[in-house]
Amino acid sequence: MYYSITERLRITARPRYVPEQSRPAAGHYVFAYRIRLENVADQPVRLLSRRWQIHDEAGEDTEVEGDGVVGEQPTLAPGEVYEYQSFCVLRSPRGWMAGAYRMARSDGTTFWAQIPRFELEGG
Repeated sequence: MYYSITERLRITARPRYVPEQSRPAAGHYVFAYRIRLENVADQPVRLLSRRWQIHDEAGEDTEVEGDGVVGEQPTLAPGEVYEYQSFCVLRSPRGWMAGAYRMARSDGTTFWAQIPRFELEGG
């Protein structure tokens, strides 16, 4: 488990290798990851967008940006938790992911909450 805290938003990442969907002989390694966001601040925050860096030990680096996560832009009240699961595919059995979520406070100000870098190992 990997975690970080930015502006009183706690982010936890739990990656896992998915062997039943992977094909190592074809250079196709599937990793699922569960992200948990917990708002420990005293005001609501809303997740606006995401930015990921994905590093594959095969030498391929990818950047992914977009609105929300899994089609949602959740608002977390103080003390509230939001979880989601997603996946990525690498060409090698090792790599890592890291990134940030752009968050908005109720007063309209925004900040980037760091997603902890987490290792991907499988196969």
